[in-house]
Amino acid sequence: MISKADRQEVIMLINEARKSGARLEPACKVVGISVRTYQRWIKQGPHTADKRPIAKRKAPANKLSQEEKSQVIKACNSSKFVDLTPAQIVPRLADEGIYIASESTMYRILREEKLNARRVPVKNANKSVLTTHIATGPNQVWTWDITWLLGPVLGFYYRLYMIVDIFSRFIVGWEIHEKELTIHAKRLIKKTTFKHGKYGEVLVLHSDNGSIQKAQDFQSLLTNLGITKSYSRPRVSNDNAFSEALFKTLKYTKDFPMNGFATIDDARKWVAGFVELYNNEFLHSGIKFVTPYQRHYGLDKDILAQRDLVYKAARAKTPERWSKKTRDWTWTDQVALNPTKELDNVKKETVNKLKRQLS
Repeated sequence: MISKADRQEVIMLINEARKSGARLEPACKVVGISVRTYQRWIKQGPHTADKRPIAKRKAPANKLSQEEKSQVIKACNSSKFVDLTPAQIVPRLADEGIYIASESTMYRILREEKLNARRVPVKNANKSVLTTHIATGPNQVWTWDITWLLGPVLGFYYRLYMIVDIFSRFIVGWEIHEKELTIHAKRLIKKTTFKHGKYGEVLVLHSDNGSIQKAQDFQSLLTNLGITKSYSRPRVSNDNAFSEALFKTLKYTKDFPMNGFATIDDARKWVAGFVELYNNEFLHSGIKFVTPYQRHYGLDKDILAQRDLVYKAARAKTPERWSKKTRDWTWTDQVALNPTKELDNVKKETVNKLKRQLS
C-alpha cells in the first residue's frame, strides 16, 4: 500500500516528467506503477487515501464454507491428529477416503485460529541429491551410524547403534551399549544381515569415517558377508544424511527423555518403542507419507493409488478450488545416496578445458 504523501509525490514527479517531454507510460514504469493506476489517482484526486484496505470484496467462489472450515478444525483437534501437522493429517485422511481441504489450506486455517503453535514441522537441513549408490528396492543400500544418548548423570552416555534402509527408511537393526566397540558393531551387522537374508547377496553398507567403521576386522567382516563398503567423504557430515536425519527425528520425538535415561534398560525400552512407532505408524515425508513398513514390504503402491483416486474425486466435485493438478501421489521407484560433487566438478572442468582448446 502506498501512503497519501507518497502518492502525491509520485503524481508530481510524473507530471514534471511529462512537462519536460516524457511519455506517460515510460514515466509510470520508472516509478513502478501502471498507467491505469496513475489515471485512477488523478481521477480520485491526489489527496484521496488508498481505499483498498477498506474495500468490500466478493468472497471467492472456491472459498471454504464455515461448515467445511469447522470440519478442518475438528479434524486437526481430534485426539488422533492433535499432535500432527497437516502434512501428516492429509495423507491419513486420504487413506480413510476423506478429503476436506489441501495441506496449505489447513495450515492457513490453523494460523487464523492460532492453533498451529506446536504444528510447525522441522525443516529439512539438507536437500542435496545423492547419486553414488542407487536403491530400487528394499535391502539394497543400508546406512548406519552411532549416536549418544544421555545417561543418568551429566557426561555419561549410552551408545545407540542403528541401521536404516534408504529405500524404505525402515530401521532394519539396532542395539544400545555403554561403549563404542568394534565387537558390538560387528555383531549388529552380522545379526541384521542374516535376519534379512542378505548373506552373500548384493548389499551396500554406507557409514561415516569413524574409527569403528574403518577398523580392519570390521571391514574384513563386511568382505566375508559379501557387503560392499561405502564411506562418507572426510569432514562432510551430510554424506550420511539418512542416518543423521533418523537420529534427529528420534531426538525430536515429543516424549524423548531430555534429562537422560536412568539405566541402559530404560534406554533400550524407549528406543524399542520408538522403532515400533517409526517403522509402523510414522508417515515419512521422504516416501510420500507412507510408513517405512508399508514401503519396505511393498504395500505403498496400492495406498498411493487409492490416495490419487480420492484427490481426483475431490477435484471433480469442486474443480473451481483446484488451480493446478492434484497432489502427486506417484510411487518413487528409486532412492539415491552419497553425492560426489568433487567428481562432478572434475568432469565439468575437463569439459570446459576441452571446449577452450577447441574454440
